[in-house]
Amino acid sequence: MALKLQKKELIFLILQFLHEKKYTDTVHKLERESAVFFNMPYFEEMMHMGQFDEAQHYLLAFTNLKANNYSRKIFFEIRKQKYLEALDKHDDVKALEILKKDLKVFASDNESLFKEMTQLLALNDFREMAPLSTYKDAETARKLLTVELKKLLRANPLIREKLSFPDFEPSRLLELLKKR
Repeated sequence: MALKLQKKELIFLILQFLHEKKYTDTVHKLERESAVFFNMPYFEEMMHMGQFDEAQHYLLAFTNLKANNYSRKIFFEIRKQKYLEALDKHDDVKALEILKKDLKVFASDNESLFKEMTQLLALNDFREMAPLSTYKDAETARKLLTVELKKLLRANPLIREKLSFPDFEPSRLLELLKKR
């Protein structure tokens, strides 16, 4: 167990070093590959920018669709937003693809909800459906969704323990290397 803790601490030190040196892409790749730290601000940024596939790819390093109800709800909400944005742009081909490829896996959970989502394709404006009448625009919806996803992520036992980064002195890895 001590070896695992040492390995985990080393990964945190490397992440800190890479972050300090502004190797942003490498930081996020190591976060994903090591799955020791879930970078909430990075996830929020992807959600705000509508990078739903990237957000799901990052999330998959820490959990999966079948892991628990929190994870399932997170993936569903991301895919639903992706679907609503395609509908809002009147890109019915893309919306149908999202419905078939991304949302169909949730049909067994709530068949009536899936049918309602399918019916949205027939509407000129999905806001005609009462539950979606308050949908303003993609940017506002993404911000609201991100707030909800953060709550789900913090509640998810597979992720909540990975939301804190240890408090190291700046350049701690370099200091340790100099001591050798």
